[in-house]
Amino acid sequence: MALLERGGMRFPFPALTEWLEHPMFGFRPFGQIIRIEDYVADSRYVLRAELPDVDPDKDVEVTVEDGVLFIRAEKTRKLAEPHRSEFVYGSLTRAVMLPAAAKTGDVKATYKAGVLEISVGLAESEKEEGRRITVEH
Repeated sequence: MALLERGGMRFPFPALTEWLEHPMFGFRPFGQIIRIEDYVADSRYVLRAELPDVDPDKDVEVTVEDGVLFIRAEKTRKLAEPHRSEFVYGSLTRAVMLPAAAKTGDVKATYKAGVLEISVGLAESEKEEGRRITVEH
């Protein structure tokens, strides 16, 4: 079983941690959450993350470990004291379980117009036909 390690803590169920970080629950012990969308296209798993106003060279880190994709970013305030701000600043994080067929050696990341796009190659899987198993006694 792969363990998710964040902030010195180990979690045996990475999907549970992702579920708890969902905006609906408001539980964000590791910084503000990064909003994402994902899909599969052309034999690649594609994840798109909203990261406006960050410098991808200095403020964004993408890592893969034990089948989990980690995105970390830091967004700093540009204005000294705005009258009101609903923008999110500070540490932004997200951990996403990759599909079982993900080839972690084939990961590409691009940043354009405030969106970080990460694509991971998927291994060709041979679909096995179902078969009946004889129960021995």
